[in-house]
Amino acid sequence: MGYRCPVCGDPQADDVHLANHLAFTAMVRGGDHESWLDEHVPDWEGRDDEGLAAAVSELAEPTEYPQVFEDTTGTNDHDHAGKPTGADGLPVDVQEIDSEAMDADVEEILAEAREMTEKRRGEADAADSPDESDERPDSDSSAG
Repeated sequence: MGYRCPVCGDPQADDVHLANHLAFTAMVRGGDHESWLDEHVPDWEGRDDEGLAAAVSELAEPTEYPQVFEDTTGTNDHDHAGKPTGADGLPVDVQEIDSEAMDADVEEILAEAREMTEKRRGEADAADSPDESDERPDSDSSAG
C-alpha cells in the first residue's frame, strides 16, 4: 500500500517516497507542494527523510500502489515507436519552462542541496566521533 500525494494526487510507493516527492517538487518547482508543506509541516526543510515521512504519512490518504515488475508483465518489448520523444513527450507544465531561467534556479538549488548534504554529513560525523574526554590520557596518572 502507498500514499496519494495530498497536493497533486500522484500515488507514491510508501511514506518515504511521498516525503521525497513532496520535498523535491517543493524545492524544484515551489508552488502548491511548497505551500502545502509550509502549512502542514513548517519545519520540513530541516527534517531528514524518515522525519518528514512520519509527518506527511499521517496527513496523506493511503492508496493502493500496484507494483509491476518486468518479469510479470508478459513482455519486455521496449519498442517506443509512435510515442512522442523530446519536449513533445513531456507534460505541458514542463514544456513551458524557460530553460535559461531554469539554469540559474537549478544552480541555486544544487548549491543549496550540496550545502544541506555537507551539513548533514558534518552532523553525522560529529555524532559518530568519540568525545574529546575519551581520547585524552588520564590527567591523574603519575608524571614521574
